[in-house]
Order: sequence, then structure tokens, then C-alpha cells
Amino acid sequence: MAAIELLAPAGNLEKAKTAIRYGADAVYIGGQQFSLRSRASNFNLDQIAELCQFAHEHGSAVHVTVNIIPHPDDFNGLEAYLQALDVAGIDAIISASPAIISRALKMENRHFEVHVSTQRSILNEKAVQFWKNLGADRVVLGRETPMEAIEEICARKIVPIEAFIHGGMCISFSGRCVLSNHMTNRDANRGGCAQSCRWKYTLYDGEKAISDPDTMFSMSSRDLQAADQIEKMIHAGVASLKIEGRMKSDYYLAVVVGAYRRLIDEIEKNGTASDEFVAKIVSELNRAENRPTGPGFYHGLPDENVQLYRRHDETVTQEYIGLVLEPDKPGYLKVQVKNHFAANTPAELFGPGIAPYPYLITEILDQNGNVLEVCNHPMDIVYLKWEGPSIAGSMIRKQRI
Repeated sequence: MAAIELLAPAGNLEKAKTAIRYGADAVYIGGQQFSLRSRASNFNLDQIAELCQFAHEHGSAVHVTVNIIPHPDDFNGLEAYLQALDVAGIDAIISASPAIISRALKMENRHFEVHVSTQRSILNEKAVQFWKNLGADRVVLGRETPMEAIEEICARKIVPIEAFIHGGMCISFSGRCVLSNHMTNRDANRGGCAQSCRWKYTLYDGEKAISDPDTMFSMSSRDLQAADQIEKMIHAGVASLKIEGRMKSDYYLAVVVGAYRRLIDEIEKNGTASDEFVAKIVSELNRAENRPTGPGFYHGLPDENVQLYRRHDETVTQEYIGLVLEPDKPGYLKVQVKNHFAANTPAELFGPGIAPYPYLITEILDQNGNVLEVCNHPMDIVYLKWEGPSIAGSMIRKQRI
């Protein structure tokens, strides 16, 4: 069984390092040019070079999105930017524009691969073959691709295939939406999506309002969560499993990447994962979510149960309470406070290579050794009496009782 790549998003340098530490085989990021997600903390060239060095030292890869749908003026500086990315040491670009892809493929002495973005809505083997013939090194399938089609495409072994397994979905084909453009003059395909599908609307039949004012209409989709499909994808020969979410937090990345890492390792080790093991992974993934999730198209054509037509307010939890720093006090964890917690809080720690395990916070000290009953100042440094495995970069959260 060939090893499969776990590909994680990152909105800034620290998030990228977190994803790699927690088990990502590769990360994808946006540069400050030619990238969607204009509100993400996109990387400058020096940061890209630093990340490439860090990733390669940890056996991981760096993919850079060059996935803007360009207007005529957007090509200015493209060749110089692609050359600069090559010098920085990236492993691949991801692009949806045939013009950008063709220019990248024609570069002399190019070291990075060229991957075709999900925005091309590639759903069948003939489309995969088309991009293979043009020279693409990998194809990212559209998120509308059913599992049967993924298995059929991979069986042909035309070119390595990347498929989404987790994160936000789009009501439009492969993210090619113009609602935001029409309603806010923010171009979704040039990095400015206003997520108009998630707004709440009054629904009319002619002149008559037919929606309940207390549960107004929306047209958003549940986020994707495909833990139960990972084994099929691995055995089908998918090359890369992709998590969505360059706007997400460090905690989200640590939880989601760590959970899928454990699931992939279990399947690659044993050839399968038990229903009980998968259920534990799903439970862990749910700890990071603030929106309802569903199977996307992997269980067939989505019905109304996979959509969010009515009230679906996003929830914010304060479970994540501390980041473990480099130790400097024997018998204690040095922790940066993230959210309010108190002594005698039932907690659990998880980290790179460390599955979540429970522990009761019995003693809290400030930096001067004074006993604290409550921690309520984010970014404070405190010491927690703790036993068990831990490394710097581990995270502590409240148990769900």
C-alpha cells in the first residue's frame, strides 16, 4: 500500500508549522500575489522560503496556491513571481487558470510540480487525461466527485489524484460562484468571497414572503467530514487527502490534522480501521467544528439533510485553554493561557504524536511561584502540575463531561 499524503491548509507561518508538527505531509498556502483567500495572512517570499526550509527538514512539502481567475491586468509580474517561488524552494503550485498553468509548464529548469485546482471542476477520467496531456503533475478533483468516480479515475492511474476530505463546501460548482460579485462587488474568484450563501434571507413566492422570520432562509452547505471514506480513498490509490481551511485557527489545525494522521496511520498499518476507531476519530474531529458537518457527495447526491436552509448559527467554544511551551520547571507544564480555566478543571492534553489523554489540573502557579485559583488573562504564562507525556507545542483543553 503506497503512503498517502495528508495535505493541510495554513493561513500564516505559525499555522503551517503547527500543521506539519501535527502530522501533515504537506501544507498549502497562499502567497501575496495571484492567490485566493485575500483575507488570509498570506505569505511573502521570505516567509515562503522559511517555511520550505522548515517543511523539508521535517519531511514535508509546500504547495502554493496561484489559483486566482485572472483578468487581463492580473498577469503583470506572473513570470517573475513563479521564478521567485521556484527559488524559494516550493514543491508545487495549485492553479485553475489555463494561462497560468501553461506559463508554469513552459518554465525552463522548473523544480516545482504543477497541480490543477479543484476550481476546474474535474469530475471524470477524460478531464484528468486532458490535463495530463498538457503536462500537469497532479489533478485536484472537484468536490462534487462521488466516491465511485474517484475509484474509477484512480484505477486508470492517469496522474496522481488529490481529493478533499474535510472543511467548507460551496453551493456552487467547485467554488466558482458569482453571488459575492453580484451582491457586494467582492470577487470570489479573485480572493474576496463574502460568503453570501451563508447569509439569511427572506424567501418570497412572487410578492408573498413564505419564509418564517424566526428561521430565515439560507443556502449554505454543511462542512465536509469524510473520516468514514478515508479507507476507501487509500485503497483506491488517491495520492493526497486535502483539508480545507486556510482561515482556520492553530487549534483547529492541530485537532483535525492530528485526528486524520492517526486514522491514516491506523489504516496504513493494519489495512483497515475498526468502526470503533473511526468513531473515536469522528468524535475528535467534532471537537474542532463550529458548523454542522456532512458527507458531501461521498454518500451520493446530497439531500436537504446535508444543506443548511434554516437557522445554523456558528458556535464558538472556549475549550482550548493552553498551549504547552518549552519546559523549564521540573514536574510542571509551562503553558500559555488561551481561555479561562480554574484549578480542579478536568482537562486533557494532546500533541504531535500524542493522542488526547485526560488529567485533572490540581495546581496552577504564576511565574513567581504564587498559587492561582483561576486563569482568566489570555497570553499569561502559568505552570500546571502535570504527569504524563507532553512536548512543546502540545495543547490542553477542557474535557467534555
